[in-house]
Amino acid sequence: MTRRKLTFLACAAAVVAAGLGATPSAADHSTVHRVQPGESIQKAVNAAEPGDTVLIAPGVYKEHVRVTVPDLTLRGSGAARTVLVPDSKEKDACAKAGSGICVLGTDDKPLKDVSVQSLALRGYAKHGLWATGTDRLKVRGVLAEKNGTWGIALERSVRSVVTHNAARDNGDAGLFVANTVDTEEGARDTDGTVLRHNRLSGNRIGVTVRRLRDLSVEHNEVTGNCAAVFVVGDERSPRAGDMSVSHNHVHENNKYCAATERLPFLQGSGIVLTGAEKTRVTYNRVENNQGTSPLSGGIVLFKSLVGTPNENNDIRDNLVTGNSPADLANRDTASNNTFSRNTCTLSEPAGMC
Repeated sequence: MTRRKLTFLACAAAVVAAGLGATPSAADHSTVHRVQPGESIQKAVNAAEPGDTVLIAPGVYKEHVRVTVPDLTLRGSGAARTVLVPDSKEKDACAKAGSGICVLGTDDKPLKDVSVQSLALRGYAKHGLWATGTDRLKVRGVLAEKNGTWGIALERSVRSVVTHNAARDNGDAGLFVANTVDTEEGARDTDGTVLRHNRLSGNRIGVTVRRLRDLSVEHNEVTGNCAAVFVVGDERSPRAGDMSVSHNHVHENNKYCAATERLPFLQGSGIVLTGAEKTRVTYNRVENNQGTSPLSGGIVLFKSLVGTPNENNDIRDNLVTGNSPADLANRDTASNNTFSRNTCTLSEPAGMC
């Protein structure tokens, strides 16, 4: 054997030895905490460390779960098999807030890399899942139904991925994402939060995006709500907007919801922008949303509650048909929003189809 080959083999052996002697990664020490019916999910979460998984067996669990451990996976056995419902006896902060699962970080110390998967959250007084102050939260395969306010709700959170969930028959929005719910401030940048491949039905509003920037709402099916998609802004700075609403199927959102202090009655609203800027509404299929509310129609631009107009929004390449009183409705005062290459029949004002 040549000296060159001997040298190569010696180096290769050194590399292998270094690899074998290296300290294992945190993932190598991760633990699966298994929860069976009658056992406490919260107890397993409390025992978990970063990188661990809490695996919940099929069954119905009367519980409110508070997550403050980073890099934790909370996984059920499927939304039809693992079901969480309220427990009136619980008195912790999450129970008092009326939520099923609370994922809790802060602005100063965001809770990172939490994943909630494959379970149902049913009948909570306020929210099925509530998350605040998170970074890279993942919510997948969750069914949130018949909760008092929001099905799945996020605030003060960045880089979230909310995908392949179902939210139905919730008191307000099926999916709700916002800058913050307890203070008045300008829009926050989500650093690319994605709401994708969700099915939203029977809620007051399918998706509400409030005072946010840099976010995408895409490939969702939204049907049977009073209103499908609301992008909400106002006069504060930064303005809400700079987001994408694309490739959604928005159809037959004709449920009736009474007026509130903030909004007129809702019925037959497809995609509605109020007080937003630089939002791209593209390649959506918006069909058969019909009503007589000021916000009714297929794709609607409407000034915000404080009179702030939508500006520099781009509505194009959408199929918008069978909506009433109009497929496209520009009920705003600004002149710098653009409508182009949309396939539709009726517009307000005329001439946009």
